[in-house]
Amino acid sequence: MAHLRRQRRRINLERLEDRWAPAVLSVDPTGNLHAIDPRIYGVAFASTSQLGDLAAPTNRYGGNTTSTYNWQLNADNRGSDWYFQSLPYGSATPGAEVDSFIQSTKSGAADPLITIPTMGWVATLGPNRGRLSSYSISKYGGQTGNDWQWFPDAGNGIQAGTNTPITWNTPSDALVSVNEQFQAAWVNHLRSTWGTAAAGGVKTFILDNEPSIWHETHRSANPVGASMSQIRDKLRDYSAAIKAVEPGAYVMGPEEFGWSGYFLSGKDIQYGNQTGNWGSLPDKTANGGADYLPWVLQQLKASDLATGRRTLDAFTVHYYPQGGEFGNDVSQSMQLLRNRSTRALWDPAYVNESWIGSAGPEGGIVRLIPRLRQWADSYYLPGTDVGITEYNWGAEGHMNGATAQADIYGIFGREDLDLANRWTTPATNSPTYLAMKMFRNYDGAGHGFGDVGGQAIVENTDQVSAFVSRRSSDGALTVMVINKNLYNSGNPSATTPVTLNLNHFTATGTAQHWQLAAVNANNQTVASITQQANVAITGNSLTFNAKMQSVNLFVIAPAVQPAPTAAVTIDTGAAQRSRVGSVTLTFSERVTLGRDAIRVTRTGPGGLTGSVPVTIDTSASTATQTIARLTFGGGFVSGGSLIDGRYSLNVDGRLVLDTEGRAMAGDLVSGFHRLFGDADGNATVDNGDFLAFRLAFLSTQTAFDADGDGQVTTSDFLAFRLRFLVTI
Repeated sequence: MAHLRRQRRRINLERLEDRWAPAVLSVDPTGNLHAIDPRIYGVAFASTSQLGDLAAPTNRYGGNTTSTYNWQLNADNRGSDWYFQSLPYGSATPGAEVDSFIQSTKSGAADPLITIPTMGWVATLGPNRGRLSSYSISKYGGQTGNDWQWFPDAGNGIQAGTNTPITWNTPSDALVSVNEQFQAAWVNHLRSTWGTAAAGGVKTFILDNEPSIWHETHRSANPVGASMSQIRDKLRDYSAAIKAVEPGAYVMGPEEFGWSGYFLSGKDIQYGNQTGNWGSLPDKTANGGADYLPWVLQQLKASDLATGRRTLDAFTVHYYPQGGEFGNDVSQSMQLLRNRSTRALWDPAYVNESWIGSAGPEGGIVRLIPRLRQWADSYYLPGTDVGITEYNWGAEGHMNGATAQADIYGIFGREDLDLANRWTTPATNSPTYLAMKMFRNYDGAGHGFGDVGGQAIVENTDQVSAFVSRRSSDGALTVMVINKNLYNSGNPSATTPVTLNLNHFTATGTAQHWQLAAVNANNQTVASITQQANVAITGNSLTFNAKMQSVNLFVIAPAVQPAPTAAVTIDTGAAQRSRVGSVTLTFSERVTLGRDAIRVTRTGPGGLTGSVPVTIDTSASTATQTIARLTFGGGFVSGGSLIDGRYSLNVDGRLVLDTEGRAMAGDLVSGFHRLFGDADGNATVDNGDFLAFRLAFLSTQTAFDADGDGQVTTSDFLAFRLRFLVTI
């Protein structure tokens, strides 16, 4: 036994030493080059002052109670959160509670995200705006719990004696049935009160909250789990009603609650819980064995393509870690699990360490953000935004929660998530709150982590993680280094030595160093953001000793040198616009092009408008210049050329970096047109163009080959004649 104890102690020491091992990080702003959407830094129910301090872009009005908000009465039903009571807000003015939320959100320079109920039942009130109970004890008998302090007649819906749910209640005891037109009237109220979406009013609407567990959270109205087809219809119908009133609306859904709710409908979740039979689920079987959310997306895609009306502008879900991380447990084992489990957001090799790992589908590998992107692109409409509008990793008042939140923000940006909202907003100046502030307003002067993501190579993300970006406002490189290694009172002065190697970025001689850490290492619940001494950059590397459980931001100014520029060539460079088969961008030096750095849009007139699919070929580049040839696809191409119309070429200067990490000085925007028969490029087909066409007749001149068959023939003349005297 003595030998065994000594061996165990040796193993623990080796693990401790491993946590303190030096970390070598390598960052490259030109790798994985992409824009970071600021909407990933959203919050929920933040105050005006918090929104300003965190520079939060969005503020979500959501949660279980919003499923039953009655805007006309300004009341909601609390469901299982509080004894299924319908309660009034202070004002009897229609929509007052949400209008107040919108006002405070806008005062904090953020956009409000408003949940629109789709469940079909909302709260009603008694005389004089009195509260009502869905499970009145005087009506339904004794129950296993009640609101003894405030409303003793309100029971919990579980019958005393039998300990079974009351299923014979009348929903209209405390609720009223409504439809999508009731909610459309609310959207119209918001539009009338705050202006149109295009003019700065309320734009973003969320389609309810966690529908696959309505039979639990709101069982007084929905005792039977919702089916796939029911949710499909609600999403489609309510989105259409919203957009009929507010054409500029941005609609998100389906807001499912978590892992089970991605694959199983409420009907199947309820059936499995009641029977224990998870192998033969009725709703899944009725729909060909399809998984729930993929099936819904496919169904919506079919209807959207048929109607020409988009249901979802963003595909959004909720996610909470399932191993106990969402809580205040800061035992050593839980802190280490919290450090690891953020990998569920992205890592294709990470098997979830909760029940998901053994009982869930996909072998317990969540890889949530890539999964959402894959589902949206494969089952719905490619390019659809994806978001996580509710998440929380717990330990808000501890530096372990802070390092987890910082890691999550970095992952969201690196993995190209479009939007996210934390549930809810941590207490001001708590460690987790300050971790959020490190990304958005670390110095209190509005400076934050950059908006153009790059690549960071890290040895062990469970111990030290790192994220890199460029700040387009000043060209600075920002590197966030998160030391997750746990503080140990047995070795209070221990740090993690970190070497940070910079690639493809020519820097000035020092880096600003901002640090979030505990004020007193023995108390990881009180923290502050402080500016440390600048760190010298030697040979494009810097070294520092990171405090245990700390978040470190390095701000590195670029060397001042000329930025890259670009020249645009339409087709072959000739004046003609009769055929536009390609566009070429010639850059003044070698550059890296980030995702979506180049966009081409057809703006009209008439016909198909919007983003044109672009293929970029850089094979003609030289040792000193990048030459990017753009060709086009989809319904915007006919006979090897863009179809007639006006086009806009946009190059996002932030996403074009040279070999030393410099971006273009600004965006490049170039307009051009294509009009078959326009030989001189003056946007009109006239007599001069007719002479040019006549000379080309029966030749192989591609500019006048409308059908792309290799020769100018009678069919091409017919196409020319249709455009004669047309101006675009």
